[in-house]
Amino acid sequence: MVFELPALPYEKNALEPHISSETLEYHHGKHHQTFVDTLNELVEGTNDTDRSLEAIIQSETGALFDQAAEAWNHTFYWHCLSPHGGGEPKGDLAKAVDTRYGSFSTFKERFNSQAMDNFGSGWIWLLKTEDGSLDIVSTRDTDTPIARGLTPLLAIDLWEHAYYIDHRDARKRYLESVWQIINWDFVSLNFS
Repeated sequence: MVFELPALPYEKNALEPHISSETLEYHHGKHHQTFVDTLNELVEGTNDTDRSLEAIIQSETGALFDQAAEAWNHTFYWHCLSPHGGGEPKGDLAKAVDTRYGSFSTFKERFNSQAMDNFGSGWIWLLKTEDGSLDIVSTRDTDTPIARGLTPLLAIDLWEHAYYIDHRDARKRYLESVWQIINWDFVSLNFS
């Protein structure tokens, strides 16, 4: 196997009650694992075995892109969450949020609104633009900003497998809950 499923950066029950250990068992242990396994099947015996996920994402299309992107997106997502997360960003990131959106509460409203407007499966991202400002971008299905050379700071998975066990079809409840575990230290590190 060329690519391996990375371990979660916390215990499976660490995000409770916001994300259950059962959700992480399925989401990380089954869905994310399947993306990695399928990616390995696709690259077996090809020159792609020596390439990074990022290189594959930036140059491929179709099934190979989809599996590499979902493997990368999920790894990034796990780090966007923390049992010690929540609250609001601090420092330079907080200033950038205030500059772009006026306040954290306005940013959060816009982020949630775009996440709710994402029909079907996908992701909601906070990105750092080329000029150093912030932008909220919603992507469909397996799309990822790194395919276009953009800098993700925060990602929230909007596929139903991210929240169905805990919240059924209530994406809004999932989003309200996930704000309690956002890893602002990781997001700030990406910003800097």
